[in-house]
Amino acid sequence: MLSFRKRSHTCGELRIQDIGKKVTLNGWVDIRRDLGGVIFIDLRDRYGKIQVVFNPKHKSEAHNKAKEIRNEFVISVTGLVEHRPKGTENPETATGNIDVLAEELTILNKADTPPFPIEDELETGEDLRLKYRYLDLRRRPLQENLLTRSRMYQVTHRYFDEQDFVEIETPVLMKSTPEGARDYLVPSRVHRGKFFALPQSPQTYKQILMVSGFDRYVQIVKCFRDEDLRADRQPEFTQIDVEMSFVDEEDVYTLAEGLMVRFFKEIHGMDIPLPLPRLTYKAAMEKYGSDKPDTRFGLEFITINDLVEKSGFKVFADVVAKGGVVAGFVVPGAATMTRNQMDILVDFTKNLGTGGLVYFKWTENGLETAVEKFLGKETVQNIATAMGAREGDLVLLVSDQWAKAYTILGTLRLEMARRLNLIDAAKQSMLWVTEFPLFEFSEEEKRYVAVHHPFTSPHSDDIPLLETDPGKMRARAYDLVLNGNEIAGGSIRIHDSLLQQKVFTSLGIEKEEAYRKFGFLLNAFKYGAPPHGGIAFGFDRIVMLLTGMKSIRDVIAFPKTASAVSLMDEAPSEVDDRQLKELHIRVV
Repeated sequence: MLSFRKRSHTCGELRIQDIGKKVTLNGWVDIRRDLGGVIFIDLRDRYGKIQVVFNPKHKSEAHNKAKEIRNEFVISVTGLVEHRPKGTENPETATGNIDVLAEELTILNKADTPPFPIEDELETGEDLRLKYRYLDLRRRPLQENLLTRSRMYQVTHRYFDEQDFVEIETPVLMKSTPEGARDYLVPSRVHRGKFFALPQSPQTYKQILMVSGFDRYVQIVKCFRDEDLRADRQPEFTQIDVEMSFVDEEDVYTLAEGLMVRFFKEIHGMDIPLPLPRLTYKAAMEKYGSDKPDTRFGLEFITINDLVEKSGFKVFADVVAKGGVVAGFVVPGAATMTRNQMDILVDFTKNLGTGGLVYFKWTENGLETAVEKFLGKETVQNIATAMGAREGDLVLLVSDQWAKAYTILGTLRLEMARRLNLIDAAKQSMLWVTEFPLFEFSEEEKRYVAVHHPFTSPHSDDIPLLETDPGKMRARAYDLVLNGNEIAGGSIRIHDSLLQQKVFTSLGIEKEEAYRKFGFLLNAFKYGAPPHGGIAFGFDRIVMLLTGMKSIRDVIAFPKTASAVSLMDEAPSEVDDRQLKELHIRVV
């Protein structure tokens, strides 16, 4: 069995003031260089790197043993801290003015040649990195991401403790309930044919905690959704889950803004001005074409129905007559785009599902557009003026039904911003989106479904619409958006069992079914439920944005691929017949 000295210092903490000290360091060999007999290595741990020198004239035994060393060997070194020779200092590293002159060396473990170099900048494909995730995690960028994540955990705990919140764990094995994404199911061995579900969120439990009198609950919790994945979505993800009693929207906004201020201050040293801007869902869609708008750049929409509803351009006039919209935005300085570039843009818009894209170019010769013969020169000029266009600008217009038109424009807006490099990556833009629709109609199911979840309280002014026109009801729901990403969402909840049943009925969930699926919550409401509301922060996504990453896989230690597979340990995997038999399951 190898014996080694416990480290006296980490690889990143020694400085000039430590010169002359005898130290012991443990870590991985990052780089090995043999320069005419003297061997240099960079020794690495999670705290940093330091250069170690093996000089045969100083300690020949340690030098001879160092000849065996290769990259990623795990070693223990004892030696003297010395100043690097003049001219060899490395000012780019914290330990660049010193090195350690080795006296003793212990090789704790040898290593095979890694399938990819352990380097900060890496061209290797993600699948290979995920297969060897334990090697990928040795790289400085990923270690820094996880260290930032750890700091943000501590910020969260401190902040909510200061606000008098109670941290309470909720079950991981729970009852499967409808509405929302697809559940991950866990078969019960004891209760044949029955299943637990992994929680998509602790929604019902945190509401019951409000009924129980814990008026301020918080939990950093794992949640699970069996849904299609993308760069900012994983089958298992982490939420900061919050619920409060006797509050309204303003209380939730103030609490959430305080946490975000703390994150930005402690992680980036940046001050976020409060209060944050707010947009209703309707205004966000009509201005930016998204319920999570990126407001780091302009290209805001103008709706021109009044200018075209009686025009000779049948495409526009018919859309307005059917209750749709004609809207668009101005792209400053883009009138120089070529015919080929515009054809590509038209095809891009058509692929989004609309009939086409109408555009005006304001060149030195005036306004140029293929639809002038239908609209007339005066109307074209009026449209350009109403939209705030100037010479050199490009005007883009789309016509369709309300949701479709603004959604397509929203995608087109982002595409133009990317093509023209209009997004300032250094800028942070955060806002609230409020008053979401309570319901949306599902063509597939031919019924209304909850936009958020069925426990969201309707706007008090809209309750009369519950039985007459539920599609027009607004929810007391809100999302927090950062740079075009939803980072938190919540609502004021329904706390009255009669109103909750009416909402269930509007969703096609009759009383008997409601009690079968949510009876525990409805029964709890009968015993004095306080008004309550909350919010859940997408912790992985916030870490991703604060570290400047493009994917949440880079801020999660052991993520899944886009197809929900863990390449490192090959999960999900088959299980043997005995296990299936115990669970009363047969794979067909």
